[in-house]
Amino acid sequence: MTLSPGRAHAPAGTRRLTRTLYASAFCDEFVLLYPVYALLFSDTGLSVWQISSLFALWSLTGVLLEVPSGAWADAVSRRLLLVLGPLFTAAGFALWVLVPSYGAFALGFVLWGAGGALGSGAQEALVYDELDRAGAAGRYAGVMGRARAIGIAATMAAMGLAGPVFAWGGYDAVGAASVLICLVGAAVATRFPEHREPSAGSAGWTATLRAGLAGARADRSVRGALLLVPAVTAVWGALDEYTPLLALDTGVAEETVPWLLLVIWAGATAGSLLAGAAERLTSTGFAALLAGSALALAVGAAMGTPGALVLVALAFGGFQLATVLADARLQRRIDDTGRATLTSVAGLGSELGTLATYGAVATVATATGYGTAFAVAAVPYLLTALVLSGAARARPRRAARRPEAPEALEERGR
Repeated sequence: MTLSPGRAHAPAGTRRLTRTLYASAFCDEFVLLYPVYALLFSDTGLSVWQISSLFALWSLTGVLLEVPSGAWADAVSRRLLLVLGPLFTAAGFALWVLVPSYGAFALGFVLWGAGGALGSGAQEALVYDELDRAGAAGRYAGVMGRARAIGIAATMAAMGLAGPVFAWGGYDAVGAASVLICLVGAAVATRFPEHREPSAGSAGWTATLRAGLAGARADRSVRGALLLVPAVTAVWGALDEYTPLLALDTGVAEETVPWLLLVIWAGATAGSLLAGAAERLTSTGFAALLAGSALALAVGAAMGTPGALVLVALAFGGFQLATVLADARLQRRIDDTGRATLTSVAGLGSELGTLATYGAVATVATATGYGTAFAVAAVPYLLTALVLSGAARARPRRAARRPEAPEALEERGR
C-alpha cells in the first residue's frame, strides 16, 4: 500500500488518533443500563418469550445492516458514522426509560443495533488508514488491543457502579447516565482524524459495495482473512453471555458470581494488552494459541469448580488476543477503498456464527449443563487450529518473508 507524505507528522497525528480511540472505547462500554436492562424488561411485565424476541430483533438488525453500513462508511465519511452510532444508541436508551413498553423496547433495540452496525467496520478502517498514513500501520494490533482492554475495563466499572446508582435513582438514573455517556461518545468521535476523500452519493455507495465484494472474490488471501475473523470471534463472542450461568453452576452463592466474572474478564483484558507483542506470531504459533486456549476452556469448564474458572479466564485471554490478531491480519490484506466494507463482511460472519452458537449452547446446556456446553464449544477452535497448522506445513517455505499473523486460511486452495 502506498503511504502518503504525512509520515513526517506521525507522532502528533498518532497521539490524537489513539487518545480519541481509547476515549471512544471507554464511552462505548461504560453503560450503566447493561447490567440491569433485562430487569427493566421483566419489571415492565414482559414474558420470557417477549424478552427473547427483543434479543432476536437486536441481532437481526445488526445482521441486516452490517454490510450496508460498512459500504456506506467507505462511500462517505467514516468519522460521520462513528458520530451517528452513539446518537442512535442514546435515542434507543431514552425510549426505554421514558416510555417503557414492548414497542419502545423493540424500537430501542433497532436503534441500538443500527448504532452498533454504523460503527462496526468504520472504526477499524479509519484507525488502520490513519495509522498507515502516519507510517505506523505496524502498531495497529497493539493500538486496537489496548482499546479493547479499555472497553472491557469500562464494562466492569459500569457493572460495579450500576448497583449504587440504581439503588439511588432507579431505572431513570441508570438510563439518564447511559444516554449521557452515549452523547459524550458522539462528541468524542468528532475528534477522530480522517484524511481520506469519500465518494459521496448513492452511486458511490453501491459502487463501493460491489468493488469491495469483488475484491474479496478475486483474492484468496482476502477470503482467507475474512474466514479467519468469524472462525476466531463467533464462538467465544457468544459464550461471554453465559459466563454468569457457568460461574453459578460451580456451586457458589449468587453474590460471589460477580467476583468470578472479574477473574474471567481480567484474563480477556490481559489478552488484549498482549496483542502488540504477539503481532508477529507465525501461522503455527497462532494455531498453538487457539489450541491451547481451547484446551484451557474445555478443561476449566468441565471441572466445574470455582478455581477452575482461572483456566476459562486464560482461554478468554487467548481468544481475545486471537481476535485482535485476526482483525489486524484482515486490515493488512484489504485495499483501503473497501476496508470498512470487507471488515463489515467479516463482522457479518461473526454475527451469524454467534447466533448459531447461541442455539448450540442452549441445546447442550439444557441437556447436560453449562460446563459441558462450554467444553463442547472448544471443538471449533481445535478444528481451526488443525486447519491452520496443516496448511502451514503444506505451504512451501518462502525465503525472506516476514513472519506475520496467521496466513493459513488464506492459502487454502492455492
